[in-house]
Amino acid sequence: MQKLQTTDADALLYEPLEKPPFVVDGLLPAGLSLFCGAQKIGKSWLMLKLCLCISQGLPLWEMPTAQGDVLYLCLEDTLSRIQDRLFQVTDEASGRLHFAVASCKLTDGLIVQLEDYLKDYSDSRLIVIDTLQKVRTASKDNAYASDYGDISLLKEFADRHSLAVIAVHHIRKQNDSDVFNKVSGTTGLTGSADSTFVLERENRASDTARLYVTGRDTPYQELVLRFRDCSWELVERKTQEQLAKEAIPKVLFRVVDFMQDKTEWHGTATELIAAMGETETFPAVITKWLNEYRTTFLCENGIDYQYGRRKEGRQIALTRRTDDSGDGNDSDVGIPPPPFPCGRTPRKR
Repeated sequence: MQKLQTTDADALLYEPLEKPPFVVDGLLPAGLSLFCGAQKIGKSWLMLKLCLCISQGLPLWEMPTAQGDVLYLCLEDTLSRIQDRLFQVTDEASGRLHFAVASCKLTDGLIVQLEDYLKDYSDSRLIVIDTLQKVRTASKDNAYASDYGDISLLKEFADRHSLAVIAVHHIRKQNDSDVFNKVSGTTGLTGSADSTFVLERENRASDTARLYVTGRDTPYQELVLRFRDCSWELVERKTQEQLAKEAIPKVLFRVVDFMQDKTEWHGTATELIAAMGETETFPAVITKWLNEYRTTFLCENGIDYQYGRRKEGRQIALTRRTDDSGDGNDSDVGIPPPPFPCGRTPRKR
């Protein structure tokens, strides 16, 4: 039996290790990615655009790409249909982009075929399998185990060669508040993949869609795309930080502005709204938001929030921290100050 190979924490802490390279900077890392969307939504058009960009070393939506050979397994198409698509999207293409319309199944030789392909094209950066279902074999076994096993074969191959493999897949028809829960199959698919992309239109008639991206090495982001002249073009790209900032209620930005010329303020929520000149925010709502964002947005903007009850009613205390204000908490309203700003405790060293 082979001895278990281990690495100690000390070595991991100080030894420089290579990060997974990105095939599309900030968007597509090496490893296995699932690219999911409804049928006929335009997944193949987007995959073709991606393949053309990488094979020619052209940016994808202003994001640099790592040029190299690309294999596109168009397993639901014919060469004639692929040719028609190329006619519509480009006037010239690279000999580094290769197509195949048939392959073995995952459990019946596909990995061997891909290994043989890499012997001829060792500078490959991307392999697209369109679609995942075409290389799978129907199984009566446990669904999770089947999903996990199939995806693991592709992931091990991608990791072994440090290249990107994209498996195009479908989503379920039923709605879910989390788009990644719509991916068809069990969590054995999304849980094993390094990255997951979900392309979703508001409705079939719309030419605009949103591309949701998450992954182990890819920060969560959302891209708004528009389909024109058989090509997906970028309208807007939002990072996780931008999306988090957009989720913050606008009235809290006005609270920060309100406190800029004050060291402290205290009173009821109704008095705060009146002092700020707010007309569309209810007292109970602003109190909830102040509490919800007190250790994040308010703290990051130098505002300490406290809440307590007195004879006069429920009291709010806001303190603007300055360099020489200590913990900056107002203890005159009958609300005991926390031992550290924003109620946080220091980390032991």
